[in-house]
Amino acid sequence: MTIDGFPDRGIRRAILALGAAGLTVIATGALLEALWLLGLGVWAVIAAMMIELVYRP
Repeated sequence: MTIDGFPDRGIRRAILALGAAGLTVIATGALLEALWLLGLGVWAVIAAMMIELVYRP
């Protein structure tokens, strides 16, 4: 953990990465018509949203 005045930078980066990965998996699932990919992507986006809601710096 860095001590540079922005301790929530790592959490913000993790939330953005998880959300972007979730949206990418959702788009791939929609293109391939694979419901399991859609479900996995939706759960990733939900997890990113829950982290955002719980972690309020």
